Amino acid sequence: MPDSLEGFEMIGKSGKSLITFITAGDPSKNATLNFMLAMEEYADVIELGIPFSDPMADGKAIQKANYRALKAGIKLSDVFDIVRSFRKHSEKPVVLMTYFNPIYAVGIERFVRDASEAGVSGMIVVDLPLEEAGGYLEMCEKYGIGTIFLAAPNTSDERLMAIDEVSEFIYLVSTYGVTGVRDEVPPIAFEALKRVKKVCRKPVAVGFGVSKLEHVRKLMDAGADGVVVGSAIVEIIERLGEDAAEEIQRKVRELRGAIKR
Repeated sequence: MPDSLEGFEMIGKSGKSLITFITAGDPSKNATLNFMLAMEEYADVIELGIPFSDPMADGKAIQKANYRALKAGIKLSDVFDIVRSFRKHSEKPVVLMTYFNPIYAVGIERFVRDASEAGVSGMIVVDLPLEEAGGYLEMCEKYGIGTIFLAAPNTSDERLMAIDEVSEFIYLVSTYGVTGVRDEVPPIAFEALKRVKKVCRKPVAVGFGVSKLEHVRKLMDAGADGVVVGSAIVEIIERLGEDAAEEIQRKVRELRGAIKR
C-alpha cells in the first residue's frame, strides 16, 4: 500500500494536475471500480464522493448520483471496499469527499482509521469548518490521511493562511453556489485564483463548474496548479450507466490533453 500522503507531491510540482470526481456506488459498486480504473491513466488524483442524503454543496447532477447510489444500497463499508480493490491495481491518490454526518455517525477515529487501512490518501469534509476540525485533524495526522479544505472567492487572507497550513492543496471553489456544469468559468474565479496564489504556499486546484477543454486551458494559463472535474463525468454515468467506462476514459483523456506538462 502506498504512503497516503506521498501522492499529493506531484500537484504543482511536476506540471499541472487533473483531479476527477465520481460518486461511489453510482450506479453500482463494481461499476465504480471500473470507472476509477478507466480514469486512472489520465487523472492525477481520483476524488470519490461518499453518497449522502443531503449533499448541500452539490448541484443537480451529483445530487442525482447520490440518490442513485443510495437507492442501489451503497454503504460506507462498500466505499472502503472499492478503494481497497482499486489499490490492487494502482497507487494513484484517492481522496474521499464527504459531509461530516457519516464521520460523526461512525466516530472520527474509526472512520479515519478505516479509510487509512483501505488505502485512502486524503479527505475533504465539505461542511466541517476549520475552526471545529481539531479532533478530525488530529486523527488524520495519526493515521496518515491528508486533509484538503475548500476556499471560496471571498475567503479572507487570514483564513486562507490557516487553510494553507493544514491542506495538501487548496481546493478553490470557482464561484458562489453549488457544483455543476457551466458554460463559462466566472471572472471571480480568476480574481480569486490570483489572490490565493499570492497568499498560499500550497498548490491550488480549482473546481465547481470546470467541465470543458477551454475551462481547463484558461485556468492553467491563469496559474492554477490543478483542476477538479466532476459533474461532467457524473453526467456521462447518468446517461450510460454501467457502460460508461469507455466514454469516461475518452473524456478524461481529452481533458488531460488540455493540460500542459
